[in-house]
Amino acid sequence: MSVLRRKPKNFTVRVSTMDAELEFSMDWKARGHQLFELVCRTIGLRETWYFGLQYVDSKGYTAWLKPEKKVQEQSIPNVSPVPFNFQAKFIPEEVSEELIQEITQHLFFLQVKQQILNQEIYCSPEASVLLASYAVQAKYGDYDKDIHLQGFLSEDNLLPQRVIEQFNMSLEMWEEKITAWYENHRGLMRDEAEMEYLKIAQDLEMYGINYFDIKNEKGTDLLLGVDAMGLNVYEKDNRLSPKISFPWSEIRHVSFRDKKFTLKPIDKKSPDFCFISPKQKMNKLILDLSVGNHLLFMQRRRADSMQIQQMKTQAKEEKAKRQIERDKLLRERQLREQAQMEKEELREQLMLFQDQSRMAQDALVRAEEDAELLAEKAQIAEEEALLLAQKAAQTEQEIQRIKVQAIKSEEEKRVYEGKAHEADLMVANYAAESEKKAQEAEELKQQLLQARQAEKLAKDKLIQLSRNPYGDVQLTPFPNHTLSPIEQDPSGAGEMSVDLTMDSDVEKLSLEIERERSLLAQLKLELRSLRISEGFF
Repeated sequence: MSVLRRKPKNFTVRVSTMDAELEFSMDWKARGHQLFELVCRTIGLRETWYFGLQYVDSKGYTAWLKPEKKVQEQSIPNVSPVPFNFQAKFIPEEVSEELIQEITQHLFFLQVKQQILNQEIYCSPEASVLLASYAVQAKYGDYDKDIHLQGFLSEDNLLPQRVIEQFNMSLEMWEEKITAWYENHRGLMRDEAEMEYLKIAQDLEMYGINYFDIKNEKGTDLLLGVDAMGLNVYEKDNRLSPKISFPWSEIRHVSFRDKKFTLKPIDKKSPDFCFISPKQKMNKLILDLSVGNHLLFMQRRRADSMQIQQMKTQAKEEKAKRQIERDKLLRERQLREQAQMEKEELREQLMLFQDQSRMAQDALVRAEEDAELLAEKAQIAEEEALLLAQKAAQTEQEIQRIKVQAIKSEEEKRVYEGKAHEADLMVANYAAESEKKAQEAEELKQQLLQARQAEKLAKDKLIQLSRNPYGDVQLTPFPNHTLSPIEQDPSGAGEMSVDLTMDSDVEKLSLEIERERSLLAQLKLELRSLRISEGFF
């Protein structure tokens, strides 16, 4: 009959450090120190005495995993994986002298930074900006204006919300203030920037203190602070200035019974200090932190153990190696920067030469274009000169023609003047003859009038003779007018006639006068045209 072995039952834990999450499968009977040592080995931590595994137990209280007890017997929450936080449980008095490993320093830096941003540690606005500049140096390295452009810190949480709300400033203005300090940290490596951050943070009043609510024997609400230097009692609303302090060097014994906690000083004449905590479990946590801080306080004042000496020696050697590598990197960086500067200078010179060459090429092209333009202008000038010479010759010919024409015009003018003179004479003659004809016409009109009167008289007499054919008629002639004799009809009929041909003569004379007047008007027109032509020339 075969024997079946039962497989060991395991449980899963998830450990969150400040910059990573680790998950392990642990034996059900594993103790606290086994899990703790596994985490330390995984992250490469040797300064284990500062750290611990923190969790929230099944009743909702914050607790630290005890090394000597089994994990499953410490009221861990019934979830899978079981959550733990790997955090610093104890704080060194002087970070620059006590912290040995770079990983230890980095974990402290991340935890203290988180406590400041969560406002668990009070920090003034000025100190917050300075600390933020060191955090930026640790994350981004040296400032480079070509890389770290405006807005490069927009995604980073660097300042407590209380500080941001305290001033009426935009995020861009805060970034400008942080960057102004950040520029001054050039050359600091990440571990150096983190150490400078911790040096400033350790001087803050609330740095490294765990606060607990307590009451004195009178029932007054107070706060108890546990840190690396001792125990401090604060008023409820003032966590910065302790009301009473008990350094570890003056405390002889710490104990509690139920909810009552008692401090016994070394000086036996001094009275014991007692206070009441609301929960007995809180007294256990206070006692645990007090014992651990007191132990570290006493160890710091003794000679270093062989382990710590070896760690410090190794840390110094590693630091020296890092310094050599850092100096080498610094020299290489300086050489690269110098080479880059020389490259930039050569590039600038090359660009300058290219610009000068391009300018010279452009000048040459412009000179060629100017030469071509001047050649074209010269050709045009020659053509214009030829054209002007032709125009000058034509003008000279025209001047000669005009001179000849002027001579001819002068002769024609003299001819026209002679013709005009003759025309004036003819006009004068025609005017005189017209005047004479007009007088003759006037005389003929008078004669015509007289003739018409005589004709009327003769007609009257003729009428009378026809009425009285046999009577004697006496004709009385008109004065100054001679009548034609009355002739008897040769046929013997006894008829009489009077010569009345003067009307036709008058009409002929009038027509002749009109023709002469027309001829005179025509001569005047010719004379005017001659005078106009004479004025033109």
